[in-house]
Amino acid sequence: MRKEAFEGHISRLLRSEIQYELQSSPSSNPPTNKFGSFLVDGRPGDRWITLKRQFADENIKVEVTMFDGAVPAPKASGGVANADDVQLHITLIVNISKGDGSVLEIMCSAWPDAIVIKRLFIRANKKMTAEPYAGPDFEELDDALQESLYDFLEARGINDDLAKYLHQYMKHKDKTELIGWMEKVKSFIERK
Repeated sequence: MRKEAFEGHISRLLRSEIQYELQSSPSSNPPTNKFGSFLVDGRPGDRWITLKRQFADENIKVEVTMFDGAVPAPKASGGVANADDVQLHITLIVNISKGDGSVLEIMCSAWPDAIVIKRLFIRANKKMTAEPYAGPDFEELDDALQESLYDFLEARGINDDLAKYLHQYMKHKDKTELIGWMEKVKSFIERK
């Protein structure tokens, strides 16, 4: 196959895929760049987004990945699980800083309807490079302490509603990033 024919074939396939993606799901409005008191930076072209807000004397920054895992969805009572029935996973890194420069870092999972804390630790300052002791797995902590830490996050707007918003946001971002990536590849292939 000649170079021009090969490139033309790739270009047609990409054009077809882009068209399919644009038509495959109902057009929905992109999620807003604000959730509650959080301002959302969608970071186009990146696999992360950032949410920021103030809470009393605290600066809160939440770094959020695009979908980074999946588990089979639970079967509905009496229903049969389909191979496509999965719950997508998003990782959150919550940084809460106060005036002294130390940062409370909380690693969380966002499932479609819930935020789950995985671990937390204190960084002495924002520029610390060494890995601090991250403490025990969150599930090993006393139940009352676990509940209090969930309440602590809830008061700061990090809750199950945020998990739902992030899943909606990332579905839109995933599609937008895929289309953008295909358009860049197509543009490169077609370049003379």
